[in-house]
Amino acid sequence: MRSHATASLMHRANRKAVLELIRRQGPIARSQIANDLDLSLPTIMRIADELIAEDLLRLCGRSEATGGRPRPLLEFNAAAHAVIGVDLGGTKMLGAVTDLAGNVQHEVYLAHPDRDPAACLERLLGLVESLMQAPRQPGQRIRGIGVGAPGITLADEGVVVWSPNVGWRDLPLRAILTDRFKVPVFIENDVNLAALGELGYGAGRGARNLISIALGTGIGAGIVIDGALYRGRHQAAGEIGYLLPDVRCLGRRYDGFGALEGLASGTGIAERARQQLHRDGLPVPPEGPSAREVFAAARSGAGWAQRIVDETVDYLSLAIGALGVILDPDVVVLGGGVAGSADLIIEPILRRLEGAIPYLPRLVASPLGGRAALLGATMLVLSAVAEGMSAEEPA
Repeated sequence: MRSHATASLMHRANRKAVLELIRRQGPIARSQIANDLDLSLPTIMRIADELIAEDLLRLCGRSEATGGRPRPLLEFNAAAHAVIGVDLGGTKMLGAVTDLAGNVQHEVYLAHPDRDPAACLERLLGLVESLMQAPRQPGQRIRGIGVGAPGITLADEGVVVWSPNVGWRDLPLRAILTDRFKVPVFIENDVNLAALGELGYGAGRGARNLISIALGTGIGAGIVIDGALYRGRHQAAGEIGYLLPDVRCLGRRYDGFGALEGLASGTGIAERARQQLHRDGLPVPPEGPSAREVFAAARSGAGWAQRIVDETVDYLSLAIGALGVILDPDVVVLGGGVAGSADLIIEPILRRLEGAIPYLPRLVASPLGGRAALLGATMLVLSAVAEGMSAEEPA
């Protein structure tokens, strides 16, 4: 029994490695795959035949002859399969249908008119329903649904433990969606999904160790170590909004947003800006300024705004410096709304950290923007498909 389980695990691992190599480097010959992965050619041929039968690979062209008969090449058949991804942000829902290469075929944006838990769930169900019905190319199968939820999630159980943005506690979201739509469902923290999106399709392509930081309504980080998500003992790794940037934060309770979020998130920046305007005796807009307006004012030379930006850079430098020293990542990716002002953030952070920590991280703005978590959902489903997860089109 144990030998059978070991053989099954090895087959899944080899299958995933083969598909990933072809996804990244195809078209490619079977002999080259065997050489690159240090696997026997018969093993590669069996796996390739299996993946061709599932329509995950297809034959294309032929390799150049080098003393022997030209061999057909293999390429990833991404367009034959679809994934539904949903990003539940603090103020919006973004859903999309993509193929397995991350190409967006259909996209829907919904604002949160309120944060009533039941209403948010109904909006999510309606959004997924509309995406399931969106036009797809003939024969394209939906291989799964991936949902990124803000807050603490139990990925293995598919449960949202606590999401203050939508008011969910201990919600069995995977069970609800699976029962409704009859396809495989994956639930993950939204920032973790963004990290997977960057790893597969964004700034982290080719990296093994990555941190993706979302700077928006709150602050969170997705952590990838040796190519895999690191979730931690309580599935709460990366909740860096709770980092303590000052000794004055000690001995206080943070039941909602954390100490760092209260200072350097979009919400925190806006609140500090209102306080700064009040101290300077300047007019305070009834509903602002927003973080975006603070950065715009700093670009125009407003002194009060530049002070807020400088303080924000200080707080983020402390957080990124700590992450860099502990994890030594290949790349740190900044995403979320605040990262839209990366031109005022990245270089100042690096200047503050230079010489203060052993190795400066490569710090970049996300090239995926608001689609990072959606594409992370594609990566999550792709990983399961690569390991042999069964997927059936809904009736």
